[in-house]
Amino acid sequence: MDNATKQELMTYLSQYVTQHKLHRIDAVLKNRTRHIAIVLEDLYQTHNASAVIRSCECFGIQDLYAIENKNVFRTHKAIASGSGKWVDVHRFTGSGEENSAACIATLKQKNYQIVVTTLNGEAVPPDAIDLSRPVALFFGNEELGVSPNIVEAAESFVKIPMFGFTQSFNISVSAALLLSNLITRLHQSQITWRLSEQEMFDLRLDWIQRVEGNNSKKMALLKQHFFQNRQSNSGNGQAVEP
Repeated sequence: MDNATKQELMTYLSQYVTQHKLHRIDAVLKNRTRHIAIVLEDLYQTHNASAVIRSCECFGIQDLYAIENKNVFRTHKAIASGSGKWVDVHRFTGSGEENSAACIATLKQKNYQIVVTTLNGEAVPPDAIDLSRPVALFFGNEELGVSPNIVEAAESFVKIPMFGFTQSFNISVSAALLLSNLITRLHQSQITWRLSEQEMFDLRLDWIQRVEGNNSKKMALLKQHFFQNRQSNSGNGQAVEP
């Protein structure tokens, strides 16, 4: 779909969305980023996956990558109608551990640096992570951590400073703490971290179709009507009320 058609569709669908929600979409888009991405490898606890997605959405992270070597990436059902619908989840679902390699290759093509959460001595605190390049932040399985493939590909390791007897946080807590640090630093920097105009344009159209929640079927019908009406009017773009 070209941008002209997208704009016509956006204008048409916007008639059925409140001004408050349209303003909210625009406000959120201004703080959305792909400069930081979260990667989850073989998580098996749905509440962890769901909580990480929620943290991504709250901190303005648009992309989450889910590697499924042994465990299927699942979230609580409620997440689909909540924060999950605002975050793009990219799943790597082929059989075997080549999923980790495929995800790494995809991220490197996008110039992400591979930063892995760990407890080992080589890890640096989050303040030391270089934000001049996009960051792909990896979290591993709840019991085993990240796979050897991820460790080998890592460009740096990060850990959250802790001062108690317990040596680690829950994955979802770790993700939230790290994102809070990185996003705060990113917003205070001179780095170009916001989405491009085209990315915001495309997401705005997508979100307009999702923002009504329980009325998603209505929005799908309106979209169908738009294209039927557009075709019947010889492509003049003058959609009429259904």
